[in-house]
Amino acid sequence: MSKSKVMGSTLIIAGTTIGAGMLALPLASAGIGFSTSLVIMVFLWALMAYTALMMVELHQHADSQATLHTLAMQILGKRGKWLASFAMLFLFYSLCAAYIAGGGAQFGQRVAQWTGIEMTGASGTVLFTAIVAAVVVIGTATVDKVNRVLFTLKLIAMASVLLFLAPNVTQSYLLSMPIEQGLVVAAIPVIFTSFGFHGSIPAIVRYLDGDTISLRKAIVIGSAIPLVIYVFWQLVTLGVVSQSELLENQGLSALIGQLSTTVQQSSIAQAIGIFADLALLTSFLGVSLGLFEFLGDSMSKKHSSRIVTGLVTFLPPMGFALFYPQGFITALGYAAIALAILAIFLPVVMVLKARTAYTDANYQVAGGKAGVMACAFAGVIIVSAQLLITAGVLPALG
Repeated sequence: MSKSKVMGSTLIIAGTTIGAGMLALPLASAGIGFSTSLVIMVFLWALMAYTALMMVELHQHADSQATLHTLAMQILGKRGKWLASFAMLFLFYSLCAAYIAGGGAQFGQRVAQWTGIEMTGASGTVLFTAIVAAVVVIGTATVDKVNRVLFTLKLIAMASVLLFLAPNVTQSYLLSMPIEQGLVVAAIPVIFTSFGFHGSIPAIVRYLDGDTISLRKAIVIGSAIPLVIYVFWQLVTLGVVSQSELLENQGLSALIGQLSTTVQQSSIAQAIGIFADLALLTSFLGVSLGLFEFLGDSMSKKHSSRIVTGLVTFLPPMGFALFYPQGFITALGYAAIALAILAIFLPVVMVLKARTAYTDANYQVAGGKAGVMACAFAGVIIVSAQLLITAGVLPALG
């Protein structure tokens, strides 16, 4: 297997993982401190890398063009396929709702800064959604061209933010401990969502021709790159703004404002704002395109014009954002439930069944049945945490 293909696959996994969920990490970690969030991040990275390797094990038993739905149908039957489809739809809508809720407010502020025209939060949300919807409905090629430019700018802005914030880190801020034990559990679903990349695994399997060694290398390294970047991001955000300030001013806009105010440099303030905008926009473009294509394939040809599909794609999450303008963290928490189904429970059930049905596997993830069951237990904790937040038992974040 060529090194360039492995490197490309590694970067695809890293790029898929790093998105707007990164902006939620300091908000989710505000009440638990840096050291506790670090432990949670390392654990969740290991969990997601392990279940991704389980998907590699499963792909041995299917055609090279197999998707998650194909695998679920082959191993679990129609019920498995419908469960995978429902979870995929739930995940896409939850992420789109989160990105519209976060990006709409940001967009309104940018319009006011650049043009002097004041916009209400609702107007900013509608206009932001309409612009992205237009790009997606026009076609994938347009999304590709726009996304390449935005992704490059995002990397430059992210590097600038990390470099400029680093000298302002205060060690005492990083030593903050959880102010409430319930916040530790409540932070898990949002942090978990930041490590999702499993939707790209079938494409990587095809690209690397199912070569197990190359796939393992791409998955482990590709998922570790975001972990390293997230650690630095947590260092320069939780280390620049005190825990009390983060807790008093929750929300994405408040976080950006606090970082800008603390550093007191106009150039870095602009870089922070640009990075947040681009992170939301690139993630929203990618996820909404995935949802648009998914719905386009699912809807009957009679009703599947691109405009109709676009309305079905964007109106529900926009409605959520209009009713819950501060719902960025809330929507990411709900996305964790769907991601747990897709990235944990489905692989666990399929692996257990496949190991009984197929005895000629060339590759099997280390850890045996105990490792698989440990993943299932972790998935139960993640879903339970979000359900307890919804029920009001655990404190809500953001």
